[in-house]
Amino acid sequence: MEKQLLVDELLKLWKNCAGNAVSADDALPGCEGLIMYEEPIFGVSSAQDPIYVTFQQPEVVGPNFMLPEEWLPGARSVVSFFLPFTERVRRSNVGNPEETSPEWLHARIEGQNFLDDYTRAIADWFRARGAQACVPSIDDRFAVKPTPLPEGHPKGVHIASNWSERHVAYASGLGTFCLSRGLISVKGVAGRYGSVIVTEDIPADERPYTGIYDYCIMCGACARYCPAGAITVEGGKNQILCRQWVSGVTRRRYDPRYGCGKCQVGVPCEHQIPNPKFSKSLS
Repeated sequence: MEKQLLVDELLKLWKNCAGNAVSADDALPGCEGLIMYEEPIFGVSSAQDPIYVTFQQPEVVGPNFMLPEEWLPGARSVVSFFLPFTERVRRSNVGNPEETSPEWLHARIEGQNFLDDYTRAIADWFRARGAQACVPSIDDRFAVKPTPLPEGHPKGVHIASNWSERHVAYASGLGTFCLSRGLISVKGVAGRYGSVIVTEDIPADERPYTGIYDYCIMCGACARYCPAGAITVEGGKNQILCRQWVSGVTRRRYDPRYGCGKCQVGVPCEHQIPNPKFSKSLS
C-alpha cells in the first residue's frame, strides 16, 4: 500500500471521528466546543525492524516490552501517529506551574478518549480491507510495570509499559526523545502518540536521525518548568516523582481529571524541532 494513500485515508478517518471537540456535557467552564487536537502526522515501521528487540533492554523500555508479533501473530507493519495539541490547549497551560489549565485537563482525559476511538477506527479500517489489526494501548494485555534497574542506579526502578508509544514513534521515523522523556516530532512534543499493528505490508519510513536525542537541544527549559522537580539536565526525568505529582497531587486537586504538562509548553520544542540542524533539513 502506498504511504500517501494511507495518509489520505487516515486523515479522512480523523476528520470523521467524533470527540475532538469537548461536548457541553463534559466541558469545564469556558471549554465547551474546545478543539483538542490538530491534524495528525503519521509514520510507519516494519514489524520485523530489529530496533524493536532493542526496546527490550533494561535501560530502554525493559524486558516486559512485547514485540509486534507477540501482540499480533503475522504482524508486518506498525502505523504510528502523533496528535499535536491545538494552540489554545498549549497556550492555556503556560504560566503558573502549580495549576493545570482546564483546557489541558480536557486534552489529557477527553483527549485520550478521542485517541482511543481514533485508533479503533484505524484498526477497523484495516480489518475492512481484509487485514488483521491490534491496538496494544486498549488491548486487555496492556500493562504498566516497574522494572528494577541495575544495582546502584540512582533511580532504582524503571516504570514502563509493555508497549511504549514514544518508542514506537521513534522507530517509525516520527521523532527523537528529549530531556523530559517526551518525543519531539516536527510538530513538537505537546500532544499524544498512538499506534496500530497490522498484517498489511506498508513501506516503512526512513528515520531522519541516528541519535535518540537528535532533535533536543538540552536547554533545560522543561526542568525549570517542572513543578515536581522531576527533571534535571544531569539526570533526565525521574518517573517516580513525575507520577507522584501527576497521579497524586493533580488527581486530588482536579478529581476526576488529572494532568500537568508543564514540561511540554513554553519550551523551544513545544510545537517544533528546536535543533536547527534537523528543523532545516526537514523543511
